[in-house]
Amino acid sequence: MLMPKRVKHRKVQRGRMKGKATRGNFLAYGDYGIQALSCAWITSNQIESARIAINRYIKRGGKLWIKIFPDKPVTEKPAETRMGSGKGSPEYWVAVVKPGRVLFELSGVPEETAREAMRLASHKLPVKTKFVSKRDFEEMGGEE
Repeated sequence: MLMPKRVKHRKVQRGRMKGKATRGNFLAYGDYGIQALSCAWITSNQIESARIAINRYIKRGGKLWIKIFPDKPVTEKPAETRMGSGKGSPEYWVAVVKPGRVLFELSGVPEETAREAMRLASHKLPVKTKFVSKRDFEEMGGEE
């Protein structure tokens, strides 16, 4: 399960998810990837289950990059606890994902294999996603 080794602050405020991703919104390493179309918190368990789904489908064929990291702690109070008496203890870690963020990248496999692997992974994630390839970004860059 992904989580930071150490953090400066144990508890953080929830914050707001507004706007689009300005970083990590293009393919940096692989030939194919999945890009988020909506914003959400993605937990480390969801990232791990998506990674396993991709690896099981490609059967050690290509190389996979995970482009997001859960660095935000989410606190929860115990069940049946009265309100007040401080903020709860950190229970799990999430990655804040905004629209446009590339979540996973894949290379070394045919496009159809990558497309199906990313489809299986997208079912494990709480965001709407789309399949992207290097070709899509080259076409986009040529128009500007």
